[in-house]
Amino acid sequence: MSRRPLQLATDGWSVEIIDQTRLPHELVVQRLGTLDAVVEAIGTMQVRGAPLIGITAGYGLCLALMTDDSDAGLADAVQALLATRPTAVNLAHVVGRVRDAARAEIRGRRTAAAYRAVAALAELEVSACRAIGDHGLPLLEAIARRRPGPVRVLTHCNAGWLATLEHGTALAPVYRAHGNGVPVEVWVDETRPRSQGWLTAWELGGAGIPHTVVADGMAAHLLQREQVDLVLVGTDRTTRAGDVCNKIGTYGVALAAAAAKVPFYAAVPSTSIDWALTDWKTIPIEERSADEVRLVRGRDQEGHLRTVRPGPEDSQVRNAAFDVTPARLVTGLITERGICRATRRGLLGLFPEQQR
Repeated sequence: MSRRPLQLATDGWSVEIIDQTRLPHELVVQRLGTLDAVVEAIGTMQVRGAPLIGITAGYGLCLALMTDDSDAGLADAVQALLATRPTAVNLAHVVGRVRDAARAEIRGRRTAAAYRAVAALAELEVSACRAIGDHGLPLLEAIARRRPGPVRVLTHCNAGWLATLEHGTALAPVYRAHGNGVPVEVWVDETRPRSQGWLTAWELGGAGIPHTVVADGMAAHLLQREQVDLVLVGTDRTTRAGDVCNKIGTYGVALAAAAAKVPFYAAVPSTSIDWALTDWKTIPIEERSADEVRLVRGRDQEGHLRTVRPGPEDSQVRNAAFDVTPARLVTGLITERGICRATRRGLLGLFPEQQR
């Protein structure tokens, strides 16, 4: 990794992102200089991954304040950002923190306060992801000691540095293991309809980590045939009770892992925990455009980028972006403070300040 997927531009106020809708075919850096540009980038998934969405939204609030730092302008910008992606809790967490930092200052000083707040929150995210890698590493090391050959990890969606700022969440232990000389191979679920698995493959390939991309429906087969040692996934929102909301298809992987008696861990930075939520059924599940299912973009045999429609035009399509894995199917949660059971008691043991 030579750069973060989001960073301040040289002008010191606009931000530059890696446009993830262009990956893995093209590496394109795009500048965002207005609130509207940030809203569009989040909504169209030019930036994606719960931690990265949160920090991007924070900078969106900064850009809005440059134009209008009144109370009304601040409130309007907050609402516009919160409406972009309703499932990932990081967005609301960061926007709320930046809003409070701005409110604490008089007009004329609010923008600078907001920028300072986002920069601090970004570094906290980086530190959390690094710590998740440190805490998850022993899981892979223990498997490597038990048997010869590489540790075989299955992951779903992309939860690497592209989805955060550095290190990643679910991929952080993989990167740490590889860096420490632990042999590791990754089964990468394709993760339709957005195909974020190809982003994971792009990341792993750049790091020199052996990996194989598989169709989503093949994960259960691999687990059944004892070709997976460990499942590692990320999260967009985890409840106080330990239920894990993640990219659609994660629940099916968890069911197959439970049947095969393979450990299933979620990498959960504390900013992805909704401490106010105990009932997973109340998590808002984002329904995205049917075109994400109807249309597929890639290179043809001549190397040209094209968008094609693989199915009939008149079929009805449903496109829920997330599902929830109940805590009973989660072996453990890897947080920046350590690993705990996926229970209220387990989480409060690591975060006692959240006791109510």
